[in-house]
Amino acid sequence: MARVIFITGGARSGKSRLAEELALGFGAPLGYVATGGAGDGEMAERIARHRARRGDQWTTVEEPRALAGVLAGIDGRFNAVLVDCVTLWLSNLLFAGDDSPLILDAVEKLTKHFPLLTTPLIIVSNEVGLGIVPENRLARQFRDLAGEANELIAAAADEVYVTFSGLPLKLKG
Repeated sequence: MARVIFITGGARSGKSRLAEELALGFGAPLGYVATGGAGDGEMAERIARHRARRGDQWTTVEEPRALAGVLAGIDGRFNAVLVDCVTLWLSNLLFAGDDSPLILDAVEKLTKHFPLLTTPLIIVSNEVGLGIVPENRLARQFRDLAGEANELIAAAADEVYVTFSGLPLKLKG
């Protein structure tokens, strides 16, 4: 069974940078599973910055919805795999028409796959539950879904970190 590391935190808190640093500790080759797509120019620019920062020791696999399947397919090909990020994956499933119980089933399927992995896995997710209660139903549904998904993944992970203002805090492991 491979080690599973879960990193959460707010927007621009340093969680992706921490995840990349931890992955580099396993040595190249490294796999990067990107769950977000370039839906607009600003997102395309973000993706380009992330790719440039990672460099050529990383192989990127783009997968917006079938996360457990892609992880099974690339297991053993890399020294470590980084998934960035869970909340974009959840958004993709939500906007594809899946409802919360189906999405949480997908999260549980993902966590049940952890013990089968041979490659260390680092998973990044946004913490979205620290702010005010959103005013609309979809935003509340997403906030609740992300919180439940993060709980499931954190419970199944070997190590858990949260980042605040660029500083990591180890919570588990």
